[in-house]
Amino acid sequence: MIDAEIDYATVFQHLPGMVALLTPDLVYADANAEFLRMAGRRREDVVGRYLFDVFPDNPDDSAATGMRNLECSLRRVLATGERDTMALQRYDVQDTDRPGHWDERYWSPVNVPILDPDGKVVLLVHRVEEVTELIRARRAAGDGQAQLLEGELYRRAGELQEVNERLRQAHAQERQVAVALQEAMLPAPGRLGRHRAAVRYRPSTGGLNVCGDWYDLVDLVGGDRVGVSVGDVVGHGLAAACVMGQLRSALTAASRVAAGPAQALDVLGRYAHVVDGAESATAVTAFVDFSRHTVTYSSAGHPPPALLHTDGGVEFLDRATDPPLDARPDPMPRPQSVTTFEDGATLVLYTDGLIERRREDIDTGLCRLARSLTAHRESNPEDLADAVLRELLAPEGATDDTALVVVRL
Repeated sequence: MIDAEIDYATVFQHLPGMVALLTPDLVYADANAEFLRMAGRRREDVVGRYLFDVFPDNPDDSAATGMRNLECSLRRVLATGERDTMALQRYDVQDTDRPGHWDERYWSPVNVPILDPDGKVVLLVHRVEEVTELIRARRAAGDGQAQLLEGELYRRAGELQEVNERLRQAHAQERQVAVALQEAMLPAPGRLGRHRAAVRYRPSTGGLNVCGDWYDLVDLVGGDRVGVSVGDVVGHGLAAACVMGQLRSALTAASRVAAGPAQALDVLGRYAHVVDGAESATAVTAFVDFSRHTVTYSSAGHPPPALLHTDGGVEFLDRATDPPLDARPDPMPRPQSVTTFEDGATLVLYTDGLIERRREDIDTGLCRLARSLTAHRESNPEDLADAVLRELLAPEGATDDTALVVVRL
């Protein structure tokens, strides 16, 4: 058992491989001793300086692509929050003892993000394996077959990188199509009589994966009543968007004829059993009766709606929770509960992207939401929705898809 604290700064400096830390602006934050030794640089030549000022491409090599390829990889890591393993690269390095002389060098880099609790990339780990000596040794041996294999390896590494880039572009195009489809199926709400509502949908900005978050508002039969719902489909891209559309349409139809929200979710759960991709989907629906001043609600594995009272108090509607849509045995009925409200109160439904953070308890996110709602309780629904998104989502955008509905009661 180790009692003494580990000096990670010293460990970093003594790592056997080449490792550097970069800021999101691609400025060197630190570099270990092996990195400096193999790159032929002093610490003061590197730390605090822009990566490509320290290591530009060889200006005498018109075919040089090392700098461009490395920047593309690092930008991908910043955009996706995921590690990127690069193909074998030729990236020449200028000899500091002989200005204007460039050493032919070969590298195999891996770039890894370091994330803060909100999932934002705060540092990049740039680890490099140099294989220049291996290539030089084969050349010196005069082994024609080895040189042939070496050339083939380098060529195929370049082809692999090109294929990976095309795949990334295809995923990015699919994401754009999925976002367009999702937004087309989530139109602005129609008029709710004299009642005001605001809806928001924010796709995730940290990667290529669009998920299946959705919302719906529907006039109910009999009296001054509306149904308000949000849901979340597990999955990514077009498939999730299509499943989302099916579940949303099914819940809209069920809500119009159901006796209450529990029955509507029960019907939706039965339907989810026969929809591929609906596994573990969640939803919550609330029937608002404006004449009786009641909200009747039921949840299938979804975060609880928030009822913002006129005095600023926030009540989370969590007394009718149940497993996700397809995770419940038949024929047990789903639970539902009823609460009352006063004129001017506000009902807020949302998906988990609004409140959840990595390595954080969900209660922390709910408290953050409650504080924001209380602070802006005098705002109209449109301004309130904007304020909540502004305060709860990271400035660079949502790390998960987020849907939000705000209804003034």
